[in-house]
Amino acid sequence: MKPAERVGVRKRLLPGGFFALHITCWRLVMTPRRSWAEPWKIKMVEHLRMTTRAEREAAIAAAGYNTFLLPSALVYIDLLTDSGTSAMSDRQWSGLLLGDEAYAGSVNFYHLEQAVRKFYGYKHLIPTHQGRGAEHILSQLCIKPGDIVPGNMYFTTTKVHQELAGGRFADVIIDAAHDPDSEYPFKGNCDLAKIERLIKEYGADRIPYLSLETNVNMAGGQPCSLENMRATRDLCHRHGVKVFLDATRAIENAFFIKKREPGYADKSLADILSEICACADGCTMSAKKDHLVNIGGFLAVNDDELAERARNMVVIYEGLHTYGGLAGRDMEAMAIGIGEAVQYDHMAARIGQVEYLGCQLIEAGVPIVRPIGGHGIFLNAAKLLPNMPREQFPAQALAAALYVESGVRAMERGGVSAGRDQDTGKNLLPKLELVRLTIPRRVYTQAHMDVTAESVIELYAHREKIVGLRFIHEPKYLRFFQARFEPVKGNKVLLD
Repeated sequence: MKPAERVGVRKRLLPGGFFALHITCWRLVMTPRRSWAEPWKIKMVEHLRMTTRAEREAAIAAAGYNTFLLPSALVYIDLLTDSGTSAMSDRQWSGLLLGDEAYAGSVNFYHLEQAVRKFYGYKHLIPTHQGRGAEHILSQLCIKPGDIVPGNMYFTTTKVHQELAGGRFADVIIDAAHDPDSEYPFKGNCDLAKIERLIKEYGADRIPYLSLETNVNMAGGQPCSLENMRATRDLCHRHGVKVFLDATRAIENAFFIKKREPGYADKSLADILSEICACADGCTMSAKKDHLVNIGGFLAVNDDELAERARNMVVIYEGLHTYGGLAGRDMEAMAIGIGEAVQYDHMAARIGQVEYLGCQLIEAGVPIVRPIGGHGIFLNAAKLLPNMPREQFPAQALAAALYVESGVRAMERGGVSAGRDQDTGKNLLPKLELVRLTIPRRVYTQAHMDVTAESVIELYAHREKIVGLRFIHEPKYLRFFQARFEPVKGNKVLLD
């Protein structure tokens, strides 16, 4: 794309405001205005290091072609994850100074409890160090060996905790979620017929709960509709099956409901969030996403007996039930972050920046998951590298090649993340073979998004130079975090 064309795109694309590109994507429609700017100003900067191509080639080889193993000091634009990587506000930073580090009954716990009750509506709060701590506790308390746990597409840590408790995950997401080109607006929805079939096949007594993820990560950040969430809850409750939310990005989901679901345009994000949470018996939360903090999470439930058992278990694995592995200052920053996250201007800017990047890639012909989701852009690696066998992990190779090309760090969401079949030991090869460009909140500017777009577009133009990968080290659990690879030919993932 020529510089003049880039300027034209920026003038026509106003994240959080008015989108005028004539392409097929969901637009955030507001009153048109002359320009747009982030709803914050910069008070402090963190310097970034520019690396050479030779340095990046050496770094990715030393990391076993796994972007998780790269030192962050050698990364220019870090889009590995939006988990714990957001920029906290001045109010959150000042809140750190109000940390009550008492071992029991910290003042900050009660501030957090008040915020969770106000915005999420659940009666009991059990803080944990992050989301997977809550997943572990919920799984151990509710799942017994042989149980089936339905969910709207798997998430890596959720699924492994369910399996370690003796359960098996069963995918009940709608079929459109597995089609990256489908423009269906709520691809995170559950397929009620699939749930019915599971209940009929296994019996409700073998289904401890349904795991309902908002803004489904592995599908490309795709939301659920409130209509479907209510129908899912009603179906499950008729059979005595509980529903627990993975509410990690529920506020982002609320934003999409406001924009896409009839009847919600005039409702606040806080009100929609409350309606989402009313569709479940409780939730697990990684506050490192929506809540704009660097660490923290919680389990929230309404059931008194389950809450008491969870408090007893959190003491064993996380910390006392009024801190759950967190410092008081962490809980204070989280309580403040919840209030900031439900503000419309914040969420419009957050999702608008993602859409800004995605629309540039669509215009350039780069295959991505559509419609554009909430927390990142997902490159369709299977379509981008159609001649690379799936056994050579196209998404892993593409993520490594993008780093070599530009210093932009992304991550694989495909065959490596899916792991192996529990019975056969064979690699699971899901329909979606994706590279996730995850946008941290309030961290990067539009210029960073321009550089990212140009880097992906340049790599797309030379995609035939990307070399597939094979394992040389494979951990037993969550292998994508620590696995190492080598090119299937030569000693580079991106040929000169």
